[in-house]
Amino acid sequence: MTFHATRDWDRETAWVAVAASCVSIISFLIYFKHGAVLLYGDAVAHINIARRVFDSQTPGPLQLGTVWLPLPHVLMIPFLFSTAAWRSGLGGSIPSMIAYVAGAVGIFRLVRGALAFPSGPDAAARLAGWFAALVYAANPNLLYLQSTAMTEPLYLALFVWAMVFFSEFTQRVARAAERRPSLVRSLMKCGICLAGAELTRYDGWFAAAVMGAAAFVVVFRVAHGNSDLRSALIMFLLLVAVVPVFWLAYNAIIYRNPLEFANGPYSARAIEQRSARPGAPPHPGSHDLYGAGKYFFKSAELNLAEGNCQKVWILAALVGILVVLTVSRRLAPLLLLWLPLPFYMLSIAYSGVPIFIPVWWPFSYYNVRYGLQLLPAFTVFSALFFYALGTFARSKPARIIIAAAALILLAGSYISIWRAQPVCLREAWVNSRTRLALESELAVKLRDLPPDTTLLMYLGDHVGALQQAGIPLRRVINEGNHRTWRRPSDPAGQWERALADPGQYADYAIAFAGDPVSMALAKHSLPVVAQVDVPGQPQARIYRTRPNTISSVSRASNHLPPRRRSDDLGLTR
Repeated sequence: MTFHATRDWDRETAWVAVAASCVSIISFLIYFKHGAVLLYGDAVAHINIARRVFDSQTPGPLQLGTVWLPLPHVLMIPFLFSTAAWRSGLGGSIPSMIAYVAGAVGIFRLVRGALAFPSGPDAAARLAGWFAALVYAANPNLLYLQSTAMTEPLYLALFVWAMVFFSEFTQRVARAAERRPSLVRSLMKCGICLAGAELTRYDGWFAAAVMGAAAFVVVFRVAHGNSDLRSALIMFLLLVAVVPVFWLAYNAIIYRNPLEFANGPYSARAIEQRSARPGAPPHPGSHDLYGAGKYFFKSAELNLAEGNCQKVWILAALVGILVVLTVSRRLAPLLLLWLPLPFYMLSIAYSGVPIFIPVWWPFSYYNVRYGLQLLPAFTVFSALFFYALGTFARSKPARIIIAAAALILLAGSYISIWRAQPVCLREAWVNSRTRLALESELAVKLRDLPPDTTLLMYLGDHVGALQQAGIPLRRVINEGNHRTWRRPSDPAGQWERALADPGQYADYAIAFAGDPVSMALAKHSLPVVAQVDVPGQPQARIYRTRPNTISSVSRASNHLPPRRRSDDLGLTR
């Protein structure tokens, strides 16, 4: 590639980053204004897990817990020292917004770089890169998720950049005259991105295993005594292997179970078993790979468009795949973008991970956002489809018509999503209505408690009430305040001691029907100073555990919970 081409590449990349940054900020401000940043219960949980690392009666890295991988929480920590950023959710959104911009830039570089090989980028390759970046960055569902503390934007960015460096690695291998240091750098950068993806979502473990096998095949086909390249491969494989080993060891040491994240009480399988109704059928796709694939693929369609536009995207992507398989086999590494499909098929079928979509039984919303993992694949292969059409077109007017058709498809698809509301936003709203009502009303009553009092509360379900009330987590004795390696329980732990004798350790106890605090308080006769009842949610009660504690909480019963600004988004109850 010439110096001029490289300079243009840098300038174009900068413009993609600037444009994506502006869109990211505007999108966040819109959703923040309408109170939609904290709709997802998981987003609230991610923020408060990160906050507990330094704001807890027992602060430290063990507050990161298990099940959820640690990197998203670690990246949030610097932005959550501010109480305002914690309460508003901004501190959790910033890493997602940065990841969104990085993902858009990565998609541009991936498509443009793949099509530029081996002669350098031309106008068609540049336009294909811009189109791919636009499809990715303008997706309404991704725009919503990047405004929250959800982990999908971060994982997508790391996965896309792993693909960028892996694609560049294979291109450099194909150049006989390519210098060895550049080969090693590309492979190591790919490994770093994969390690980050492995520390973000378990999808990354599957992607790392497959890409590791692919790198092994590439290297041993061309090494021919190249010890440097083989050494780089070994380092790459060790890099992507160390993360699962670390996480298994962490779970074994801290929880006395290396698979605590997979079969422990907070795992997806355990949650499904607790929420299952007696006699009810299993979730769609359970022990059925084909059915699992159908539901996951349909969730991907819902994240791309509404109505008939979905089929056009599928057709474009399929033709793009055919182009790679028959005409441009040098682009074969891009097929790895479809790795989320087999991973989620296996997860839905055999790991207790359900996906509910509004158009198929059970006609509900649950994990619909997982379909967004195929956004990079649809983006890249649709861009390849239109690029191939433009290549075969013989006249400039024909190319203009093809470009216009691509933009019309994009605009029509995303306008259809905005009209119906992004499916991820609908999912967040439908599943948060009663939770938000409970937490908002409870937060009002918690704010009326005397300052600097100590609370006893299980944080697994409704930590958002404390976040809304602005009560520091270090004032709350919770399930994270004990030694997890003491199994089956830690009688000397602060949490267990407080449950056994609430009055000795806490001034007030907040209990939700059926949670550990409510079951522990059933053995005591403590006065109830406030109660919150919301249909569809467990009853919440505030108990006074010490008779000499003076409270003004009773006045809170005259307060009405604030109207949720998310009503302004047009979402109905």
